[in-house]
Amino acid sequence: MNPAKDRLFARLALNVLGVFEAIGLIVITLATLFAGVFEVNAMIAARTVALGDLLLLFLYLEVLAMVGVYFRSGQLPVRFPIYIAIVALARYLVLDMKSLDAWRMLGVTAAMLLLAVSVLVIRYGHIRFPYDENPKDRDPQP
Repeated sequence: MNPAKDRLFARLALNVLGVFEAIGLIVITLATLFAGVFEVNAMIAARTVALGDLLLLFLYLEVLAMVGVYFRSGQLPVRFPIYIAIVALARYLVLDMKSLDAWRMLGVTAAMLLLAVSVLVIRYGHIRFPYDENPKDRDPQP
C-alpha cells in the first residue's frame, strides 16, 4: 500500500463528506426558515399569537443557532440539541396538557428534568475537566 495514495484518498473522502455536510446544513437552514415564515403567516392570518406558536418559533431559532454555531466552529455542542428537546417537550406539555393523563404528564416532566440535569452535568464536566481545543497540539503520551 502506498501511504501517500492513502492520504490523498482520505483527504478526498473528507472533502466529499464536507460538501455533503454543508449541503445538509443548507437544506436544514432553508427548511427551518421556510417553516418559520409559514408559522408567522399562520399567526398573521389567525390574528392571534399563542404560547405554542412562540415556543415553536423559539425551536426554529434554536435550530438556526445550532447550524450557525456549527458553521462557525465546525463543532456541534451537545447542549444545543438538548435545549431543543427541552423546549419541544415544554411545547408538547403546553399544547396537550388537557388531553394528557397524569402518568404521561409525569413522564414528560421527568424527561424535561432529566434533560436539564444532563445539561448541568455537561456544563460541570466542561468546567471541571476542560479539554484541549486543538487535539493535534497535545504532547504525545509516553
